Order: sequence, then structure tokens, then C-alpha cells
Amino acid sequence: MIATPEGLRGVPDRPPGATVAALADRVERAASGSPRFLLGIAGSPGSGKTTLATALVAELNARNPGTAAALPMDGFHLANATLDRLGRHDRKGAIDTFDGWGFLALLHRVRTETDHTVFAPSFRREADEGVAGEIAIEPDARVVVVEGNYLLFDDGPWARVRDALDEAWFCSAPSTVREARLVERHTRHGRTIDAATAWARDVDGVNAALIEATRGRADLVVSGEIV
Repeated sequence: MIATPEGLRGVPDRPPGATVAALADRVERAASGSPRFLLGIAGSPGSGKTTLATALVAELNARNPGTAAALPMDGFHLANATLDRLGRHDRKGAIDTFDGWGFLALLHRVRTETDHTVFAPSFRREADEGVAGEIAIEPDARVVVVEGNYLLFDDGPWARVRDALDEAWFCSAPSTVREARLVERHTRHGRTIDAATAWARDVDGVNAALIEATRGRADLVVSGEIV
């Protein structure tokens, strides 16, 4: 493990010289000889994990076209109508607003079903809903980069997610950086500044406290500011 849980001093948030290219080198070494390698990138809302995952997949595909794919956890948000029925819509993004068992089942499919395309749901922020079957994990994808908030959580179905991954990283960014990114994101998708700030602090912030506590289960802690 390169880094240890937050609170310990003198431990870097990333290995020396970490760049997307260097991280891609690490993945290629780890995935060598594997028919399909699942890398998980966990992190709090606004940490930069989606940007990192996208950049890493692009780097791997630039080296070997078609051999890497991104798989976000966000496609497993419960539908808004379901959240309304359960009374959870006002805290969408909390761990119990996702279909954890469905996500775990998909990881097992991605791991074992390498002779045909596996389709997965995506999430459209402009609609604030999941879209079934929009992501295609093709048979040639030897590396699948899975990213999401709760990959390292240790309760319920999430406790089994870590074992479904070959390696897991934690994407870290200062809380001020994360909040600024979240406010910008929420305003871009229609909230006022006040509403966006309140959501970033009162909903995303609560979730972040839970997520940050899981970083000790990661194999590597990487800065969310390298891309």
C-alpha cells in the first residue's frame, strides 16, 4: 500500500512521479497475463475519480486500441420514482440510493463473460437518471476501470465489491477543491448557487465523510488533481 489513512502525517497522497502515463504503466504490469483485469477507483464526490478513470482508459487505449473500458458505478442510482417512493430523493447519492447488489452482479459478469459484449447502465446528469445498456464492455477489453464512491465500503453488498476487483485505488482531493467542483457541477445542471452549495455540504459532504474513511482499504492513494 502506497498511502495510509488520512490523519497520518508524512504520507504522500500519490507515489512519487505519479502521472497518468505512470499509472497506466502500473496497470499494464498488474494486468499482464490476465484475461480481464478490474481496477477500481473509489473516492468522494468531486474528488476527480471520473476524470482520472477517463484519462487512464484513454491512455491505455492510445497504447493498445480497444483494450480498456470505463465502467462508472453511477448507472446503478435508483430511479427518481423509486427514490420518491422510498423517501430518499432528498439525499440522492447516499449509499442506500444505489442498487449495490445489481452493481456487484455486473462486476461478476464483467469478470467472467469475456467472450461476448456485456452491456451496462450509464448515468445522464442532464436527466438525473440512469440509462440502461448504454455502456458496452467489449470482449477485447482486457482492462476495465470501475469508478464510484462506495467501492471500498465494508458493509452489505459493498463489502464484496473489493474482492471482485483485482486492484483498488482511492482518488483524493482537498475538501475545498471537492466542494468547489461540486458547486460548479450542480449549478451547471440547474441549481442556484445557494442550492448547489447546500447540496455539496449537506448531502455530498455527509457522503464524503463516509467515503473518506474507506481509503485505508485501497492499494494506492492517488491525487485527484494530476489531470
